[in-house]
Amino acid sequence: MEILWVLMALVMLGFVLLPVLRRRRGGIEQVPPGHPDAADPANYGFVRQEELDVRMPGPDQDLLDVLELVQRTQDYRAAAQLLAGTEAEGELRWQRVQAFAGAAALELRQRPGGVSETPGGQWLRVWRAEAPKDPGGAAVHAEFLVQQAWRTSTPGTEEFRIIMEEAGQACAQAALLAPGDPVPHIVELSVARGLAYSQAEFEKLWLRILDTAPNHMGAHLAALHHWCEKWHGSRETAMAFAEAAAARAPRGSLLAALPLFAVFEHLPEVNLVSSFYRSEVVTKAIHGALFAVHAARSDDPMAAHVRHLLVFFLVRSERWAEAMNELIHVDGHVGALPWTLSADPAAEFAVYRALAVAGYEANGGSPATLAG
Repeated sequence: MEILWVLMALVMLGFVLLPVLRRRRGGIEQVPPGHPDAADPANYGFVRQEELDVRMPGPDQDLLDVLELVQRTQDYRAAAQLLAGTEAEGELRWQRVQAFAGAAALELRQRPGGVSETPGGQWLRVWRAEAPKDPGGAAVHAEFLVQQAWRTSTPGTEEFRIIMEEAGQACAQAALLAPGDPVPHIVELSVARGLAYSQAEFEKLWLRILDTAPNHMGAHLAALHHWCEKWHGSRETAMAFAEAAAARAPRGSLLAALPLFAVFEHLPEVNLVSSFYRSEVVTKAIHGALFAVHAARSDDPMAAHVRHLLVFFLVRSERWAEAMNELIHVDGHVGALPWTLSADPAAEFAVYRALAVAGYEANGGSPATLAG
């Protein structure tokens, strides 16, 4: 029996030591150039995997500071003040509403409460009770209910329907409190998805959004789900919706990147061979997204979403230098598609980053050439 344990230990040591020995036999790198194990993202100033921020797609220090304060003190007033000072029609308000709602939902999941324990997210309940006319709190509450429905119950069940109907009522209340704010209507897009609104109901909701924020990228991304085959439309109608939005987008709008998201929505339906990522439809969508991020404002909060998806497609299509250029802009934050679909977003992002570095160096790239 002792011999068996020794053999098992040697096998485990082999798994641990073999990669190290392979790389550093005699102090000389043995991994061929272009192999992911040969790439060192740290040479490019990239953040270590364990330090990647999985909460957001890009930096928003004001939001992080307020979130930390609210969760530490359980006092909602800093969140209310931040949302009150955030432009209603912009993308940033939508992202911040999502972040506050997600933080409350995560707290509740971690601390559901009990006889002697206060449930997590209590600050949101106090916010709604003490400031029922605050449009920011109403919008966060509506988004919180939507996230709760999708995270804690199964679509089609009675529990799911009840929570979604409550979310719909919360959206209506939030919209009344802020007539010019598109966020309550954008939240309702998820309600429409969950309760299977009719085409007429959806189009009425979509027109309300277009009246207040016709070029809102977050709204278009939320609406794109409606047109996907697994909901109401088909791949063709989803692409038609995305391409129409891109065609009418003003210069500087990220809507030109919407077709790339439509392609991503339908990846499970296509043949995932390398040639697909160099096909005409994907190449055209990539070029549209590259044009969008390069023409957009440097501080556009939705640019990080587009750049993260570009990293995925550029690596898959082996466009290493372009992938590296996008990584420079988004490295450090991984709270975006496609990484958030993984159980470990940081690890998934790190794999693609290592592939990009390896491919870049195998084709003659280096930290010096990238910096130049």
